[in-house]
Amino acid sequence: MSMPYENILSERNDGITTITINRPNKLNALNKATINELNQAFKVADKDKHTKVIIITGSGEKAFVAGADISEFAHFDVKEGGKLAAKGQELLFDYIENLSTPVIAAVNGFALGGGLELAMACHFRIASDNAKMGLPETSLGVIPGYGGTQRLPQLVGKGRAMEMVMTAGMIDAETAKAYGLVNHVTTQDELIALCEKIAGKIMRNSTVAIKGAIKAINANYKDGVDGYKEEIKQFGKCFGTDDFTEGTTAFLEKRKAEFPGT
Repeated sequence: MSMPYENILSERNDGITTITINRPNKLNALNKATINELNQAFKVADKDKHTKVIIITGSGEKAFVAGADISEFAHFDVKEGGKLAAKGQELLFDYIENLSTPVIAAVNGFALGGGLELAMACHFRIASDNAKMGLPETSLGVIPGYGGTQRLPQLVGKGRAMEMVMTAGMIDAETAKAYGLVNHVTTQDELIALCEKIAGKIMRNSTVAIKGAIKAINANYKDGVDGYKEEIKQFGKCFGTDDFTEGTTAFLEKRKAEFPGT
C-alpha cells in the first residue's frame, strides 16, 4: 500500500510503514513542501491500525537528509525566521517525537542540520557505516532551529553538543554510536533489514503499552512535567486495557501473548 506524494514515498508492508524522503538530486534536503508531506505521511501512518512501526530513511546511497533547503529562507527577516522554526517544529519535529507509533530513523548517509534534527526527533536511530552527522548551522551564520540545540545535548551530553554546534563539524557513524547518538551501525545494504528486525521485536509487544511508554519517557524531558508522575499515570492506565489482561494471562498460562492492541 502506498500513497502518492511528490517529495517522499510511503509504503506499508507487514505492519511497518517505511517513509522515504525522495529528492536524491537535492540530497533529500528538507523544503517546505517536503515537511508538509512528511507531516501528512506520519499522520496517515499513525492513524493506520495496521502500522505498528514507522521507519524513515532517505533515497539513494549518499544522504538521509543533507539539511534544510537554504535557498528557501536565505532572504528571510527576523520574524520570518522565527516563524519558519516554530512551524517546522510543530509540523514535523515535535510531532514525530510525540507520535504514539514508534519511529526509527534509518540514517543512510549524510544527516546534517535539519536532517540530523529529523533523525533526533525519531524515537531512536540506526546508521549505515558511511553516515556522517553534524549541525553545520553556525557556519552559515545561524543556529539549529528545528530542535537541534535541545535534542543533541539530551542525547550526547552538553559538552559534546556544544563542540559539535560551535565547530559545525561532522562525526562519523562509529563516533555517533560511541556518543549515544545512534543505537547501532551496520552496512548500507543491511540497514533497512536491521531496522525491520528491531521493528519485528517491537511488534511482538503491546502497542498500547508502547504508546504509554513513549509518553512517560518523553515526560522526563519536558519542562514543568514530573516524569515519575506521568509514569505512574501511564502504568495505571495499562491495567484497564485488554492488552494487559492478555499479556498477564499469557504469561501465567506459559504461552505467547496475542495482543489485541486495545
